[in-house]
Amino acid sequence: MLHALDAITAIRQGDETAAKPHSWLMKLVSAEERIVNLERITSIGQLAAANPVLDYVERTLKILDSLPVSYWIKELLEEVLMWAETAKGGTMRDRLRWQQSGVNLFLHNIGSAQLYERHIRDTGGVMTPHEEMVHTLILTHGLVGQHIRGEVPFEENLPLLQLVEQGQLTADELIRLLIPLNHCIVGAVSEELWHSVQEEVTALIRRLATGTQPNMWTYEDRLRRLRTASIARGEDFDRQLSQIRQQTDLTHALHGFQNMTLWYVEAALQDYSLEEFMKVLLLALHPKKLYREDQGLERQQEEVNPGSVSHLSFEPLMNDMYYDYQGVKKLNVYKKRMIEQYLRQMDWNTCLHGPATVNPHLSHRIERKPELPDTVFFTFEFSRAAEKLIEFCIEAEKSPLYEKAVLLLFDLFGLRRDAYDRFHNEESYLNDMNSTGDYKKVILDYITGEVVLDIGPGGGVLLDLMEEQLPHVRPVGIDISSNVIEALEKRKRLEHKPWEVLKGDALRLREYVEPGSVDTVIFSSIIHELYSYIEKDGFRFNRATVEAALFSAYEVLRPGGRIIIRDGIMTEPVDTMRRIRFREADGLEWLLRYASDFKGRAIVYEQLAQDEVRLPVNDAMEFLYTYTWGDEAYVHEVQEQFGYFTPSQYEECIRKTLGEEAIIRVQQHYLQEGYAEALADRIVFMDEEGQPVKLPDSTCLYVIEKPAHT
Repeated sequence: MLHALDAITAIRQGDETAAKPHSWLMKLVSAEERIVNLERITSIGQLAAANPVLDYVERTLKILDSLPVSYWIKELLEEVLMWAETAKGGTMRDRLRWQQSGVNLFLHNIGSAQLYERHIRDTGGVMTPHEEMVHTLILTHGLVGQHIRGEVPFEENLPLLQLVEQGQLTADELIRLLIPLNHCIVGAVSEELWHSVQEEVTALIRRLATGTQPNMWTYEDRLRRLRTASIARGEDFDRQLSQIRQQTDLTHALHGFQNMTLWYVEAALQDYSLEEFMKVLLLALHPKKLYREDQGLERQQEEVNPGSVSHLSFEPLMNDMYYDYQGVKKLNVYKKRMIEQYLRQMDWNTCLHGPATVNPHLSHRIERKPELPDTVFFTFEFSRAAEKLIEFCIEAEKSPLYEKAVLLLFDLFGLRRDAYDRFHNEESYLNDMNSTGDYKKVILDYITGEVVLDIGPGGGVLLDLMEEQLPHVRPVGIDISSNVIEALEKRKRLEHKPWEVLKGDALRLREYVEPGSVDTVIFSSIIHELYSYIEKDGFRFNRATVEAALFSAYEVLRPGGRIIIRDGIMTEPVDTMRRIRFREADGLEWLLRYASDFKGRAIVYEQLAQDEVRLPVNDAMEFLYTYTWGDEAYVHEVQEQFGYFTPSQYEECIRKTLGEEAIIRVQQHYLQEGYAEALADRIVFMDEEGQPVKLPDSTCLYVIEKPAHT
């Protein structure tokens, strides 16, 4: 086993003295700051109790130890890997001292090479040829991979070629060194990643060793590499870049971009659209203000010389874009939505020439540190009020206060109050929606014509069902949630789906599709959400919202077209009483909490015993809909009223809104499969005499047809 691994193993086994003979290990073991590419981890919370730098170095050394390479290569690369991450180590005091003495702690390959050089100088004086090779390999550590990712120009690797030109290595020896070194560097992140890039890395190393430079990137080549992860998730790069080109001269706007080194750009910006990514890049390349960390002073544009900047770092933005949610790294979608709004308000000319969008709670910040005159750092800066409100949203994610917090955030940034996004658990919500496909298949039997609008398509389950079983249909999903549209657009591109998606308002469909051009409009478990979340005439839970949704759909139907509704239903007669006996110790607490938090209507109940209550049948069912989903979904389900009409009220609403001419082809209601099974071990549902009875119908299916001739 490598000597370095022996020392690390001793540390792991509790021998605190094992690091003392090794300057590199002392630096790694004493690391107090957690410097890590957040793109590569799953939990931020776990970093507090971990040493990710030491862990990574150990993984690189283990890979090296397993490789069948010559002894001299293994010995040389061991020393490189020992030192290559040392600029991420040290105590806070050490780091301050290093920084003040000129060590570059922000460009870690440079800083680590400087620390190695100082170590050699302090212990032996002038570097030997062996130590010069080690120094060069540390200085260029990881740059081959970063070039492939589009972050580093090829020229940054040329110090490696000098080892050949100066006679320290042959071209073949350099190749034999660099391939296993990059295997260790990349494989320690992921062996799967190494296998995916091994061929390209090897070809690049051979070019480098023989002095054959690859063709210079066009800006399009580089952008494509920087967007690799986004393209893999379905981004239509070519089409979107073409649209941007039509709006601004990118050749001029990206001047100087080709020779600049970018740090953490993919980790910070891969979740943004290409247009947003490009706007951020232009803002960073054309600063109007530059902040000095030491003095907090603003510099005007004429004092900024773009030619003096070699490195552009997005590390501060990356660190600000994620938080830990239940042990999992989560994108701070609250901040992302506000940044998207900020960028949406900027046109391309503003990005290039200013003035910046005026927002008292958000601005972009470009900073230069006094010890790094060739490096600028880009991030977005939120006001203290906005930061506190975002923190409150995160803390309130499992509380009924959550919706209020989100609406406050919307108001602060001028977003529409009805643009309801689930934010922190949208992904799991969409997965849940996709799992309901079997329940929704019944809708397919009533679809007519070719053009079908699916209002609130969720994860796209109905769109997929139509694609699979009704190939003649052209499905279009319409949703007001940015999260939903983003997810569906990525799925569409990645899986080559034929359906379409539009961001739009269900209450104003004529603004997105031509009236009289649609054959079928589907509301699958969505009208109750419109009813619950959208304000009409100043308040929610308003029958007028349902009327507006029906009228909007009817208006875009062609004669003979249909509206299909699958949603919640209430029981008649409404004065029927039921009893619930809880089988879980906290069941009554759930009801008390629900009755306090639910705003759709007053939930009335009479407590008969410590574990039993009596209440109207529809109040009982409304509570049980939320109780079924459990604690994780409570914060959202308590905001929604699933049963909003009885059958007779539904028919009355249809007649009032659409007129007597509207034909109700189907009017069914039934208990949705799954509710009885989910509640069987949690409650006993009884009549007033205490006899167990079945749960009442939960779900309705209406098919409304527009007459062929009016």
